[in-house]
Amino acid sequence: MGAHPADAPTVGAADGAGDAPSGNRESPPQPLPGVTARAWQEESLARAAEILTLANWLNRLPPEKREHIGVGADQALDAAIRWHVAEAQCAARDGKRIRPSGARVARAAAHLDAAEADLLRRVPLEFVRGQLPSLHAHIRRHLPRDDPRRLRVEKLARDPRDDLAEVHRENLIAAVRAASSAAEREQQRVRSFCTIVYGAAAGLTALASAVALVAAVDPRALALCFQPQPGAEENARLVCPTGQDLLRGRDVDVVIGETVRSLDVPLVMFIGMVAAGVTGSIALRHIRGTATPFGVPVALAVLKLPTGALSAVLGLLLMRGGFVPGLTALDTTPQIIGWAVLFGASQQLLTGLVDRQAQQVLDSVGNKTYTPSGGS
Repeated sequence: MGAHPADAPTVGAADGAGDAPSGNRESPPQPLPGVTARAWQEESLARAAEILTLANWLNRLPPEKREHIGVGADQALDAAIRWHVAEAQCAARDGKRIRPSGARVARAAAHLDAAEADLLRRVPLEFVRGQLPSLHAHIRRHLPRDDPRRLRVEKLARDPRDDLAEVHRENLIAAVRAASSAAEREQQRVRSFCTIVYGAAAGLTALASAVALVAAVDPRALALCFQPQPGAEENARLVCPTGQDLLRGRDVDVVIGETVRSLDVPLVMFIGMVAAGVTGSIALRHIRGTATPFGVPVALAVLKLPTGALSAVLGLLLMRGGFVPGLTALDTTPQIIGWAVLFGASQQLLTGLVDRQAQQVLDSVGNKTYTPSGGS
């Protein structure tokens, strides 16, 4: 697989954006029909036009500048470059969906990386020598420090007196392709993590919806009512999230059935979601931005909402069951709402672990400062 367009090196400069050629080897870039929906699409299309412009420039070079390959190989590489560019443009322009498709991102990146590798085989060695710093930076960003392909390129970069030969060209191409594959695997990890978070959020949302449905159908099944003054005194009362009633010596279960409402649990869940949203937005200050096309911070924010709703309900159920000594007798309805806010905000204790893992995943993209074979 290839690297994401934002992470990949660029060989050459473009005069503008363009479409895939229809067979003419000197076809000029054509203007795009309009702005696409995502930034990665624009980057892919711009990089495709850049590669196509360089391919046209190569076709105008005198034959002696490309004497390292034959005429047949030159034509085959040119056709392959244009085919890869066309496939990348097709993937970048496909569909109008808001969320990026992992397959489309990978397809565009893979074809652009393949086209760039074919370009490196066509260009003169003088051009390769000029692009060596850029290729070296791309390789250092994505390959481990003890990778033999990276070590070979670093040796070439450190010794400018070392004249490049065809074997050096192939070494560079192999290292660049390996770095691009590593970059794509980094993108796949981010994409997989984002999918897992969205899946967990969807599961928790379904669970929260089921809890709200059960409470709406049978409010007594999940009654969040408290008896602050137990006993048969005249002033003893029962407090619920949406109301309260005096006991007056009646059985507690009877009063609960008369006082509890179908909106009690949904109200507590809504309050928990609001509290989770506020604390979650504050926690996102620690998440740094990323150039990946996948919205990890958005996925984390979505996960916090159903988690806060369930935390509020479960926390009040634990209090009602006497799990927390001394906190079983709430006096008023506002106190119940206040505890719902507290329990909803406490979801950050759980999702904070996910936030830290997300930052580690994002930090691993293009950050090869370690040595896998025995370093830190």
